Amino acid sequence: MAACFHPKPTINGEDDSVILFSTSSSPQGSTSPSSSSYHSPPPSLSSHHHSRTCHKLTVRNLSYTIHLKGSIPDSFFHLAQKPKPVEVLKSVSFVARSSEIVAILGPSGTGKSSLLRIISGRVNDKDFDPCSISIDDHLMMRSPDQLRKICGFVAQEDNLLPLLTVRETLIFSAKFRLKEMSSKEKEARVESLMQELGLLHVADSFVGDEENRGISGGERKRVSIGVDMIHDPPILLLDEPTSGLDSSSALQVIELLASMAKARERTVLLSIHQPSYRILRYISKFLLLSHGSVVHNGSLELLEENIQRLGFQIPTQLNALEFAMEIMPALEASTPKLTVVEDKDLYESYPRVWSDEECNRIQQRDYEDDNKRMGNFWFFSNLLEIMFLCSRFWKIIYRTKQLFLARTMQAIVGGLGLASVYVKVRKDEEGVAERLGLFAFSLSFLLSSTVEALPIYLQERRVLMKEASRGAYKISSYMIANTIVFMPFLFAVSILFAVPVYWIVGLNPSISAFAFFTFVVWLIILMASSLVLFLSAISPDFISGNSLICTVLGSFFLFSGYFIPKDNIPKYWLFMYYVSLYRYPLDTLLTNEYWSLRNECFSWRPGNMCILSGNDVLKSRGLEKDTRWINVGIMFGFFLFYRVLCWIILARKASTTTI
Repeated sequence: MAACFHPKPTINGEDDSVILFSTSSSPQGSTSPSSSSYHSPPPSLSSHHHSRTCHKLTVRNLSYTIHLKGSIPDSFFHLAQKPKPVEVLKSVSFVARSSEIVAILGPSGTGKSSLLRIISGRVNDKDFDPCSISIDDHLMMRSPDQLRKICGFVAQEDNLLPLLTVRETLIFSAKFRLKEMSSKEKEARVESLMQELGLLHVADSFVGDEENRGISGGERKRVSIGVDMIHDPPILLLDEPTSGLDSSSALQVIELLASMAKARERTVLLSIHQPSYRILRYISKFLLLSHGSVVHNGSLELLEENIQRLGFQIPTQLNALEFAMEIMPALEASTPKLTVVEDKDLYESYPRVWSDEECNRIQQRDYEDDNKRMGNFWFFSNLLEIMFLCSRFWKIIYRTKQLFLARTMQAIVGGLGLASVYVKVRKDEEGVAERLGLFAFSLSFLLSSTVEALPIYLQERRVLMKEASRGAYKISSYMIANTIVFMPFLFAVSILFAVPVYWIVGLNPSISAFAFFTFVVWLIILMASSLVLFLSAISPDFISGNSLICTVLGSFFLFSGYFIPKDNIPKYWLFMYYVSLYRYPLDTLLTNEYWSLRNECFSWRPGNMCILSGNDVLKSRGLEKDTRWINVGIMFGFFLFYRVLCWIILARKASTTTI
């Protein structure tokens, strides 16, 4: 780790370093930064940071560049020039203090959202310099994860679960983010927050979305703010909180933010597109960006003075910001001449410069403190996460009528319909072929019956990414809770399908064979559920996910051995025979049906000569041994394998998400 050195910045922004400052507030009062504080090690900000209020946040000469990756032809055949790096932010500097709102404005593509994501720690580790950020006059010596815990970040999209009420949404957020509080304290915190957000009158209303009717857009935005404020962060960042709202709802959101900023001495930064005249009076400072550079940093009055210095007259029907958007090229060209720095801290305050040894020592000490504090709490915390997630899953499943009823009716109608086609199958050569067709079609039906869960998984994925990236819970806890909740539900579905099919068709009358048949049906549905969950993790949307599921299931069915015997499959496709989800349950169902009937004859020649016995049926499929429990183990392995893959992919995405 390199030592941090920040030379005095210039007006034209030639330095690319970044420094974030803030002072702390204690119950006894606030302390001003002194030179001695620069030589003391920074405190661990990860614990109880809600009791410390950030008084000042300073960004000095922040630059951010994106290095685009070339296409395959560019890389291998050099058919085009290598893409040039894109400068998103160029030496951005400003100061934000507590009890005020700083609005970041500018045309689309000027880096407003990128600026907020960097300050909130939503960047890759390789783009994050730990010696470039300081809070409470102390450099941030760790990864962006620490900033994520300190800063509340409200994304532009309202990523909420539509089938939870407002109260339940905030209660679950409190359970995940405030684990050390008692249940009564969490409930009190939620009630206080709903009153502060003006949501008490819709506390028991569903959040809703485009398909499910719920609260209004402005109320939904306030719920999103509440979810990221439940842990009382000292710094609150919002990406276009008024986007998509009518003028009245947008004004209510800004009034709410202004009230919270003053009441709790919170630092609020938000990006916004051309605020209305009524919103302007709630904003303390405006940061105007153009092509990633600052063209104005200060009050509205200062902007008006700068515009007049350029010789422009602001029309009476426009405010200074609206007119500034129209003359942006002139403002950008004249920025070095017009910039008036109102914040002396940009030039007078510097953080402590740390050596490599100090950086490493402090970082190691913070990690040891975290491990010591969380060591005894880790197991109990994970158990609580799983319990809370199970509770939330049950609510969602019960309220998702289309999924709950669809899966139930699909099992009943599918089972009865299939049984009505194969009523009392005879025990002869034709009956053997019909049973094989029944098992093959049942497999296809059961494995494809879980596709309707794809849109629900995709909807939950964005909420999962947001909550997991904020440290609300672990991806592993989510996967375990999902498994615990869906296993009994899918077991009930398997019983509803297995009972009519087995007894109406007239399969092996043994009770043990029926119990094993039901168990195998359950495993088939569990495998399919895990496969859909895995494919939903790698699919960008429903259309591509649905196409991917159909392609994978079709390939598995083709190489199951039902259409093409194993010996006839080309060698380069033989691996598909062994990874097919159809092969093992099909062999298991056949073994379960005929193993106890190996000596029973199904076809006779004249003269009482048996030409087709149960043993012959099994040998035709290469089933000379009872491999039922081996196949069960393989199916259970598939069930776990796809869930582990899903966990790995989701954990990777959560670590890099910018939501």
